Amino acid sequence: MKVSDILRVKGNTLYTVTPDEPLAKAVEVMSEKDIGSLVVMEHGDLVGMLTFREVIQALQKNGGSVGTMLVRKAMDDAPLTCTLETDMDEVRRMMLNRHARYMPVMDKRMLMGVVSFYDVAKAVVDSQNFENKLLKAYIRDWPEQNESA
Repeated sequence: MKVSDILRVKGNTLYTVTPDEPLAKAVEVMSEKDIGSLVVMEHGDLVGMLTFREVIQALQKNGGSVGTMLVRKAMDDAPLTCTLETDMDEVRRMMLNRHARYMPVMDKRMLMGVVSFYDVAKAVVDSQNFENKLLKAYIRDWPEQNESA
């Protein structure tokens, strides 16, 4: 299974923010949309990723307030990325190694979507459920053995 398979099922709604927007505005968008990440774009290029992890770290550094901090100060400016053709096993490995919960999907320099650890886990479970149904159907329809052979 490839990342493109997940995005096909998930859809392609993207939420982005610029690095010079106030962090408070980004947090408001994340809360309103009930999302855990925003892709940070500048002049059409991916420049970072803002997740609830970075927001919490910014809160801790700033005494519990985001104040007038900009997204640029809080974002991960070297986010892990993948392509539409990246295999799901590789995505899982990459996410686990970096403790990343969200990964932008790129096609050259174009942002195609974001996959979350939840998306990856759901795809694995759905795939296993499908495989289990096929195996159970195969076992149920097992041909009878001829005793005279």
